[in-house]
Amino acid sequence: MKKQGKLEAVLWSIALPGFSQLLRGSYVKGVLFVLLEFVVNVMSNFNEAIMLSFLWEIDQAFAVLDYQWLMFYPCLYMFAMWDAYRSAMPETEEYSYLPFAFGAYFITVGLMLSKKVKIFGVVFGPIFLPMMFLVPGLLIGFVIRYLILRAKVPKVKF
Repeated sequence: MKKQGKLEAVLWSIALPGFSQLLRGSYVKGVLFVLLEFVVNVMSNFNEAIMLSFLWEIDQAFAVLDYQWLMFYPCLYMFAMWDAYRSAMPETEEYSYLPFAFGAYFITVGLMLSKKVKIFGVVFGPIFLPMMFLVPGLLIGFVIRYLILRAKVPKVKF
């Protein structure tokens, strides 16, 4: 079986958590991720909220969501992506989990704040605001990873 590249692994996992694991032959883990995604998605009414958000019916999107279930989604989703990435990365790569973990944290915070935060007077809702929060989460994770790796480089003395 052909080894997945890092980009391919992440893109399949973005399509549906568990797909990348299934493609590389990790069937138990892949099925578990798919089932967990399905359960959390259905129990939280996530697909309906996505549809309503894309139709810009933000108040209805808020109304249909079950936040007690949806709060699991960011960590599940980002962990499945990290696991896919990890399976394709070189063994020497360090701290690759940081952007994924910070992305999950920030998406969760964006979800919690989605009813309150307005940008230029616009409430972006429970789908778009968490997606917007992913960007600073990833950036902070990459910066922290860079700083840690830079601090580990041995300094050459002359």
